[in-house]
Amino acid sequence: MQRLGDMLIAAKIITPKQLEEALTLQKQTGEKLGSILVNLGYITEEVLLSFLARQKGFEFVYLSEYEIEESVINLLPRTFIEKHNVFPVSFDKKSNTLVVAIPDPFNIFVLDDLKLSTGFNIKPVIATPNDIKQMVNKFLLKEETTEIDKTISELEKVQANIEVEHISGAVDTAKLAEEEPIVKLANNIIITAVRKKASDIHLEPFEKKCRLRYRIDGVAREETFFPHDVYNAIIARIKIMSKLDVTETRKPQDGRIKMLIDNREIDFRVSILPVVYGEKAVLRILDSSALCLDLEKLGFEPEVLQLFLKTIRLPYGLILITGPTGSGKSTTLYSALATLNRPEVNIMTIEDPVEYILQGITQVNVNPEVGLTFATGLRAFLRQAPDIILVGEIRDTETAKIAVQAALTGQLVFSTLHTNDAPSAVTRLHNMGIDPFLISSTLTLVEAQRLVRRICTNCKQAYQVPVEKLYPLGVTDEMVQGQKIVTLYKGAGCSKCNGGYKGRIGIYEVMEVTDEIRELILRNASDIEIRKAAIKNGMQTLRKSALRKMLAGITTVEEVLRVTIEAATE
Repeated sequence: MQRLGDMLIAAKIITPKQLEEALTLQKQTGEKLGSILVNLGYITEEVLLSFLARQKGFEFVYLSEYEIEESVINLLPRTFIEKHNVFPVSFDKKSNTLVVAIPDPFNIFVLDDLKLSTGFNIKPVIATPNDIKQMVNKFLLKEETTEIDKTISELEKVQANIEVEHISGAVDTAKLAEEEPIVKLANNIIITAVRKKASDIHLEPFEKKCRLRYRIDGVAREETFFPHDVYNAIIARIKIMSKLDVTETRKPQDGRIKMLIDNREIDFRVSILPVVYGEKAVLRILDSSALCLDLEKLGFEPEVLQLFLKTIRLPYGLILITGPTGSGKSTTLYSALATLNRPEVNIMTIEDPVEYILQGITQVNVNPEVGLTFATGLRAFLRQAPDIILVGEIRDTETAKIAVQAALTGQLVFSTLHTNDAPSAVTRLHNMGIDPFLISSTLTLVEAQRLVRRICTNCKQAYQVPVEKLYPLGVTDEMVQGQKIVTLYKGAGCSKCNGGYKGRIGIYEVMEVTDEIRELILRNASDIEIRKAAIKNGMQTLRKSALRKMLAGITTVEEVLRVTIEAATE
């Protein structure tokens, strides 16, 4: 029998390096290889189960494709279905066989219980836990549906009504976008996303159907699919809501929507992009009521927070926050400004766009169409006598030079860069044409960050691991205070979370620019040399920050590897 890892490599779904990483983690935690690959994000749960089915000779099914009779569903006790997350599919009277969808067909105890409780022969088929859960919600939990589930259910009904009304063929999409069913459908998509605490809404067209996904805790999850005509009407509706050109389908467009949802005013940043089968829309949800402006609650370790606070209170200098899109940079910057915001301090920001309005701070939106870029805005700021300046992002040499000049002449300047870690920011500035002596004179601190998912407190489970198995991850005896066995945690998955995780927390790498590092910058030292010096001076790396949260029971081993894999070497 071919091994799972070999099958996935043969199908070019994972690489040998990814398999090797997962096998190493398996030795350390004792978890199943498939589960590790899913948690690392290399494969989906659906891919895992379909390959396991092929490997073990079971049938893999999509329950949504079956018309399951109510008489078949009633053959299994409701309590049994909910407890074991299984679902009856069909029943053959001749052979007295009940076909049951189950995520793990090797769970002998569940299969034996099924046989004993029903008296039938049991034929297991494999389905994803989420697929089974949706069927349970659809058939058995109608009277217990939450407000969010009601919204999704209503969304499906509206979609069905539209199809019945014959929205196919040559239809005026713009006119259709004003019809009540489409207005209601678009509103439901947005309201559901907000209630599910999503950060982004993804609407994507493909050849045969179009997909809706919500990004929750940094991971995109499928919600539903639409026929093309309905989808095009939804996109047109979103364009109308964000005051974009409905007739323009050939070039990208950006806009904003403001809505009152559950008595909260919420902004949406809209991006429309022409793709092969139509237009893709992404709505970034900006919920100011959910914005945490308390630096102590973002995830900084106490000694790291102390260093960060000390540096941002300096009267001048350049402070850079680095990390990929969606890593929480804006939240950190806004929290820093909120900490420094006082009536006697003139704080000005130029952003693309302004994400959250902060009382008492002058905020400016970039507008390239009228010549208002980061560089021109920053140049104008210097004539407004600012004490603190926030530049949303240093994208080019001109902006970098003006920001450095401002820091050199007495302003405290905050900005962001896209680099993998803190030391790389020095190399990035140098590559932008900033002279080393200017970098060493102005740069005071670089902070790199990522977000890891928190373990759900409702289904949190403990397990023990020998410390020696954690050494390859970077755990040291000092971090575990000499213990030989450590207790780690993971989420089992429940109705209140997303696969064992709920919410996110930051991990941080804060590099203070000391005299030693200034000397290295002046010598044009590589980021590797700067990194070594920073670690020697006490800099906590991203990996170490993540490991500390893992040992504290906040996140999992899988999250540490998923988020800090590129920053693992020290």
